[in-house]
Amino acid sequence: MYDLIVIGGGPAGLTATIYAIRKRLNVLMITKDLGGKTNYHLALPWIEDYQVIRGLEVVNKFKSELEYLKFARHMESVENVERQADGFVVSTKSGAKFEARALIIATGTRQRRLSIPGEKEFIMRGLCYSALSYAPLFIDRKTVVIGEGDLALRSAAELATVAKHVHLVGAEPQALQSALGKKLQQAKNVTILPGYSAIEIKGDGFADRILVKSPGGEEIELQAEGIFVELALVPNSQMVSHLVALDEQGRIKVDCYARTNVPGIFAAGDVTNTYAEQVLVAVGDGAKAALSAYDYLLPGL
Repeated sequence: MYDLIVIGGGPAGLTATIYAIRKRLNVLMITKDLGGKTNYHLALPWIEDYQVIRGLEVVNKFKSELEYLKFARHMESVENVERQADGFVVSTKSGAKFEARALIIATGTRQRRLSIPGEKEFIMRGLCYSALSYAPLFIDRKTVVIGEGDLALRSAAELATVAKHVHLVGAEPQALQSALGKKLQQAKNVTILPGYSAIEIKGDGFADRILVKSPGGEEIELQAEGIFVELALVPNSQMVSHLVALDEQGRIKVDCYARTNVPGIFAAGDVTNTYAEQVLVAVGDGAKAALSAYDYLLPGL
């Protein structure tokens, strides 16, 4: 039996695993890849890498260590987690089972996709899913935000503080009645297209146009130097949803020590009810979860 299993290999999971190794815990990280979302970088024709704060130096250092420490990782997706008398059993996609006295869930989120022509071709080439991460790169640029709810409104509002113009496509009337919605309706550099839907993304190397359709069927092509799909972030919490408390969005509820409501289960990064999509926040969460798990395990070590 392991002291600790870390589920997820993004910034939070990598950090938690390295911290656990340095604490001399018998730890195993189970993940389908190393690096998570940091393996994808938004490319823009006018931006150099040094202009983006990503925190990749820390993540890549931990990633390199775990690539070398093969005994500390198992490369596979986790399907389910169950409690047992002395800890937990983690089941993977292939049917393998691993036991541990404590767990850290660091499985992140996945974005809802548009599933329209051009989306796959231009992902991270002018098209991305996080204005929260990339808005500062669009000073005096034309942008488009696609989404119907609060996430889209928040993204459009942040972009509107720096961008030349923002088209908000698909916002729902109810969402527009919020404080952010009213602010956007009054903003001179924001055009709201309620009820519109995206039907195709176009470009030449980089996404620079999007075809949208009105509720009445009229098609309009919008020019954009950045296109943001802000439909929703879906937490990858399903393997523990029957064990731990979740918020209304399906994110794992944690306290300031990364503890869930179940003793021995900790959580870190975007899968929790904390700030999402920020690498440095996830790194800090991972370190905190590992230290909390160590304190939990210490009496029995």
